[in-house]
Amino acid sequence: MRRVVAAAAGAVAFAAAVAGCGIRTTTVPVDAGPAPSRVPCTLSGKETATQTQPQVPVRVYLVCASALEAVDRAVPIAEGRTGNRVRIAQALLGELQENPSETEREAGFTTLVRAPLTVLGPRSGDAAGTLRLSRQPEDLPPAALAQIVCTFAESEAAADDGTVVLGGPGEYPPRGYRCTPSVKLRPDTALPTAGPLPSAGPS
Repeated sequence: MRRVVAAAAGAVAFAAAVAGCGIRTTTVPVDAGPAPSRVPCTLSGKETATQTQPQVPVRVYLVCASALEAVDRAVPIAEGRTGNRVRIAQALLGELQENPSETEREAGFTTLVRAPLTVLGPRSGDAAGTLRLSRQPEDLPPAALAQIVCTFAESEAAADDGTVVLGGPGEYPPRGYRCTPSVKLRPDTALPTAGPLPSAGPS
């Protein structure tokens, strides 16, 4: 009988201690609500819009769930025609600066590439395939630069080996950037570069 009384007294003391710590004891299951829904990062279907001129498909990289994901877009043939690296790069850069459509926003997509940002061709002495941005690449947010590099890397804007050679308006030499799986997964980190590239030399 003494053991029963002691056990009961211990249980009362434990309950009092728990209550004193501000923890409410309950035997009723607590509904914490639904688990947070995961951002889909996928588009359910192609958007339809009235086009005033023929379009060509392009692929750009947007940010979704802290990673880069490819999104299919369309640009006018005059802007997206093949054979002109600078024209292609400018068309893609324009797409990156566009606000995502309603469908893209609902799927969780956003862009960190902000206007105004333009691109020109190489200067005299630049390495082959160089593109000069109106801002120094290193001054852009890492994820924005990753968007540009990965978008250019999968187009004719890239150099022949897939490297994206970018310079800025200053006198700094261009650098070669690569879009790797780790860049797509973690675009906020520094992009791998090939360092300063050799000049093209006199033509």
